[in-house]
Amino acid sequence: MRQIGSAGERHLQKLHGTAERAARLYADQVLDHLTPAMIDFVGRQEIAFVATADAAGECDNSLRAGAPGFMQVIDPTTLAYPEYRGNGVMASLGNIAENPHVGIMLVDFVHDLIGLHINGTARIVEDQELRSDLPDLPDDAVPGRAPQRWVIVDVDEAYIHCRKHIPRLEPVPQHRDWGTDDAKRKGGDYFGAKSTRRHDKMLPVQSAPPRRS
Repeated sequence: MRQIGSAGERHLQKLHGTAERAARLYADQVLDHLTPAMIDFVGRQEIAFVATADAAGECDNSLRAGAPGFMQVIDPTTLAYPEYRGNGVMASLGNIAENPHVGIMLVDFVHDLIGLHINGTARIVEDQELRSDLPDLPDDAVPGRAPQRWVIVDVDEAYIHCRKHIPRLEPVPQHRDWGTDDAKRKGGDYFGAKSTRRHDKMLPVQSAPPRRS
């Protein structure tokens, strides 16, 4: 049986005298599957934060969003979320291709002010392949938008994130330009990066020139 928590966690718990509190959380709240209440919670969420790292440990954290239920629970130990056409970078998927460990954070900012951590092992599956295995997989709730592929996550840990510091937000009606390539609608150069030079010597990848026949 895999020990809950990392060696680093346990070292720091011992160093800072929090081992007893941590042990209570591990024993009372950290599961290796989703409870019915967790499954219901996942089905209500519209956003998820997905943390990944490449083989060297360099991290990325990305937002995934959709209509409630966009993240599909296949069974208590397996869930899946869709990947749509984006900016083409595929940072999260690239990390998963090198290192399958993912951390998903779901937060209810509106009603219950509570969060759910889901840590697990991920793999990438094309949309048609998953639908052949799961014929009842629903179509996307947004007209004209369809998943290209899915990330399947085998749950290793599922546990609560306390409500103590979660702000209450109020949803307002909003039109979302799903799938648009319009730079302004996507936010444009909001942070002024386009005209700013990098400090390091890393150069962006250039598109290959067209091959001559």
